[in-house]
Amino acid sequence: MVGLVVALLVSLAVVTTALSFSASQRQSIGATGAAVNSVAVLTTLKDDVSVAGLGFFGDATYLCRTLNFSVAANVVVNGAAFSPLQVQRTANGDIIDVVFGTRVESGANVRLREANNGSSSALESYLPVSVGDAVLLAPATPDPAQPCLVRSVTQVTNAAGGASQMLAFAGTGRHNGAAFTTAPAFNDDGRITQLGTVNWVRYRVVGGNLLVERPLEGTSAIMARNVVSFRMQYGVSANTPGSTTLEAWVDPTNDFAVVDGDRLPRIRAVRIGLIVRSPQVEKADAAGNCSATADKPRLWLNPPENLDNADWNCWRYRTSTVVAPLRNLVLGQQ
Repeated sequence: MVGLVVALLVSLAVVTTALSFSASQRQSIGATGAAVNSVAVLTTLKDDVSVAGLGFFGDATYLCRTLNFSVAANVVVNGAAFSPLQVQRTANGDIIDVVFGTRVESGANVRLREANNGSSSALESYLPVSVGDAVLLAPATPDPAQPCLVRSVTQVTNAAGGASQMLAFAGTGRHNGAAFTTAPAFNDDGRITQLGTVNWVRYRVVGGNLLVERPLEGTSAIMARNVVSFRMQYGVSANTPGSTTLEAWVDPTNDFAVVDGDRLPRIRAVRIGLIVRSPQVEKADAAGNCSATADKPRLWLNPPENLDNADWNCWRYRTSTVVAPLRNLVLGQQ
């Protein structure tokens, strides 16, 4: 009997130790997983932000103060002010929209040979487009009253015998089926750039989850869970003619609450910050006090946010930041 009791006590101790170790292991795995996921999320986000504006610049100029853009018969932008990079500040977290083309040739633009209304275009020189590619038609000088226009190529007639390369934009094309308030009109000194496929990517926090959304396709996916803070700042140059050096980091508020054709040339980079919480609460000490985290995490010395609950220090947090240089904005406006 004595031996049986001793064996039961030993078994109980082993089980208790195993349970405690298992709980600690789960906590460790959860914290490590949050750290690894944060790095992966910011790497993906940096890749998207870094290519913002590809195809919307030419001759060291941002081509589009306003834009006409549609998908099938649905108008997406109807002659409104447009920026390929836009951050909106909300209480739940920042929202960033990034628009870019997929073709590396988008950095170059070709002059139009004849005036046109967006149904077809004659080009002054060769553009390596294929049927199905998206292109951007732009006025020679950026003008808010004359929107740029995104079109899908439905036919390519290559130059021969002195004739120009011709691009046709029939109504069957992906970006050709809608009418706009300001009808397309481009003179023979207008410009055209090759976009390939137009990508529109949005990152925002909904219900504690960081989502990546593709508004043109109507799809979304969860990138990170248990998000405490998701914030961005613009790295801007001085507001003086010819200044191109990054001088300061500013929030997407006040003067930069809306990025337009005047403010966009000053943006050199975006820095992105993400704070996530581990999925499992840490075990309290013998006195019942939580000590998993000593100080509230914060981004760039800003006040901590979304940590008003009394037991905030019962979890571990991961703070990650990254700087995304905007090479298309910088190179496109040198």
